[in-house]
Amino acid sequence: MRISGGKARGIPLRSRKAQGLRPATEANRERLFSSIGDQVLQTRILDLFAGTGSYGLEGLSRGASHATFVEKNRKVSQVLCENIAVVLKSACLPTSAAKVIVRDVLNLLKSVPANPFDLIFLDPPYFELNDLKGQLFDRLLKNKFVHSDSLLIHECPAGESESPEGWQLVRTLGKAGKGSPIFHLFQKSN
Repeated sequence: MRISGGKARGIPLRSRKAQGLRPATEANRERLFSSIGDQVLQTRILDLFAGTGSYGLEGLSRGASHATFVEKNRKVSQVLCENIAVVLKSACLPTSAAKVIVRDVLNLLKSVPANPFDLIFLDPPYFELNDLKGQLFDRLLKNKFVHSDSLLIHECPAGESESPEGWQLVRTLGKAGKGSPIFHLFQKSN
């Protein structure tokens, strides 16, 4: 698994085995980031259920200004920190361009951030998805993690299609039945 584009293109990312950890494949990230293109430039990213950090790190490599990674598993977060260090060095970015929060995502979303995020990656373990989905989307809105132009990218299994309350589906990438996950791109409803 490697960074697929930008300044750190080709840099390998390490992974650690853990329950529910499904690192985003290079092909899926390439498809996603090619689709959003320049929308990643100078953004503040929030990578929830970060795991290896592949989404946020891909964003930093492609021009995002900052990424915050949230991962509750301490052992996984240690590998995440190693991945961040390698990508930041390769992309010639300062260490201040990334922050790791070792915390449960739902607990984090109870707080209000200093500033909303421009781009949010939401990729929870599939076995927890049904229990978490409504709460995650609700807390992101209520606690001001997003602004009117924020883009929320939700990776989910093919066939998942409902729009959470308060969110507008902007676009879907991928097709049900192809075996790969699909991406739903949401923005806050007006």
